[in-house]
Amino acid sequence: MFVSRSMTRKVITVDQETQILDAQELLAEKNIRHLPVVDADGRLIGIITDRDIRSALPYQFFKQTCSGEEKQQFCDLKVKDIMTTDPLSISPTFTIQDALLLIQDSKVGALPVVDEEGRLKGIISVRDLLRAFINVLGIGQPGTLLGILVEEKIGQLKKIVDAITEENISFGSVLVGRYWDENKRAVFPYLLTQNVARVKKKLQDLGFTIIDPMDWYIDQLPQDEPGAESEQ
Repeated sequence: MFVSRSMTRKVITVDQETQILDAQELLAEKNIRHLPVVDADGRLIGIITDRDIRSALPYQFFKQTCSGEEKQQFCDLKVKDIMTTDPLSISPTFTIQDALLLIQDSKVGALPVVDEEGRLKGIISVRDLLRAFINVLGIGQPGTLLGILVEEKIGQLKKIVDAITEENISFGSVLVGRYWDENKRAVFPYLLTQNVARVKKKLQDLGFTIIDPMDWYIDQLPQDEPGAESEQ
């Protein structure tokens, strides 16, 4: 799926001469966290976030205890004074997988979407990506996620799919995950039914091991590797 199919097209923007207090009010009014900054031709020149504004303004602004004199010194601050210039962006022709990896690697909450001439076409956020993957994986419909441990060899996935479809059960999606044993993989079919007792037994009779999807990842983390401890 391409970014163009999942991005928010009606983007709220500001220009670089906008006062940051007005930008702050716009973010709160529209319940958003990112404001792309564009020039007169609609080209992306920067981005400003709610975090940028919180960093630029004193704590008293958010406690409403500033006096008029104290506030006045910040009234002349403009978006151009605190925005991120030449922000990271993405093309509409990139996939949502590309966008997800880019957001993860760059640790940003959203990516402006621009065409070849740098004109803003949309914005894609973590929320947009979650919605897209829910649609792709079919998990918006009621169903059951199974976990199946398989040997790493050709034909295993076909056996699983055949066994499930023979029971007249539809798939929402199928994911194949890495298993810490290099000779095995974990297969996670999302089935559009909650009556899975029969198909689970059938898979076990075929020699597959049923695993709990909720326990699988944590149980398989190597305890001696960095990052093995949980983070909050």
